[in-house]
Amino acid sequence: MAGRVDLDGNPIKPISICMIGAGGFIGSHLCEKLMSETPHKVLAVDVYSDKIKHLLEPATLPWADRIQFHRINIKNDSRLEGLIKMADLTINLAAICTPADYNTRPLDTIYSNFIDALPVVKYCSENGKRLIHFSTCEVYGKTIGAFLPKDSPLRQDPAYFVLKEDTSPCIFGSIEKQRWSYACAKQLIERLVYAEGAENGLEFTIVRPFNWIGPRMDFIPGIDGPSEGVPRVLACFSNNLLRREPLKLVDGGESQRTFIYIKDAIEAVLLMIENPARANGHIFNVGNPNNEVTVRQLAEMMTQVYSNVSGESSIETPTIDVSSKEFYGEGYDDSDKRIPDMTIINRQLGWNPKTSLWDLLESTLTYQHRTYAEAVKQAMSKTTAN
Repeated sequence: MAGRVDLDGNPIKPISICMIGAGGFIGSHLCEKLMSETPHKVLAVDVYSDKIKHLLEPATLPWADRIQFHRINIKNDSRLEGLIKMADLTINLAAICTPADYNTRPLDTIYSNFIDALPVVKYCSENGKRLIHFSTCEVYGKTIGAFLPKDSPLRQDPAYFVLKEDTSPCIFGSIEKQRWSYACAKQLIERLVYAEGAENGLEFTIVRPFNWIGPRMDFIPGIDGPSEGVPRVLACFSNNLLRREPLKLVDGGESQRTFIYIKDAIEAVLLMIENPARANGHIFNVGNPNNEVTVRQLAEMMTQVYSNVSGESSIETPTIDVSSKEFYGEGYDDSDKRIPDMTIINRQLGWNPKTSLWDLLESTLTYQHRTYAEAVKQAMSKTTAN
């Protein structure tokens, strides 16, 4: 840790970070990175601490004096402003970000992603504190290419699908398609952050994640998350594989996505934290354009990887097709393809992702297989004891 320097060769001074949503998937990996590789302090704010328990206990851990957990729901807790004032930097990761919720709980989705984020932006702006705000690649909505005729040769032109932070439009479906409630709330808070920067001098960085994947992501229903509800595609597929059920392909699994390993993405975030002069005022796509697959290809790849990891043979019918209405409910809509342009983050921070899709799936599914096996074992021992 001694003698660490930023991208311009300046010594990195230890700072204090208020991390809202520290107990989640991204927050837990970021806390790990900060504790093991930097001298920075973290005021970890969340309602749950399960995913960072290993960083908080025992009190003899080498970084014990650099991380404090504050059990706070940011909706209604007056302590939040005090924590933001105590820190040099606030990172806001709090969000409802599960597609199934966007059209079944649109009000919760809008309130969580816009209304609840308002005080965070306000406190940072009023107290002269830097903010790294986590948005989403969903703010781009549909691509221009999605509106081209199916047989148009222009569909092969990346210009119609590659998403650029400073030039791509944000195109959403009609108001009846409540699936866009999340993207719309996220876009509006981005505009507010940007306006606070322009009018009141708020120092900010906005992060747009493109499908960050790895251990501790999302949830496996009934094991490390609620029994009801539908997680995102990769966790849905993991859940089916673990339970030896067919993977459900929504509308044929034709949508295309890119996936990035959480550890690659966290490297990018650390560069933003430690290089404010290069990161302030910027919006950054953080994804891996090299890891692009259709959802159907992802299902096939995951089936193969899981078979290798678990030693179990694939089930007879590995996938089944379902309609989006049947899977997500009325009001669902989707974008067919999303590829992040990496020009800005590469220019400002010199960052590029490294991990292949196969390797990140192997890491994630190994972790999930082990976690699931342990959870089943515990559940069985409880049943036997009773």
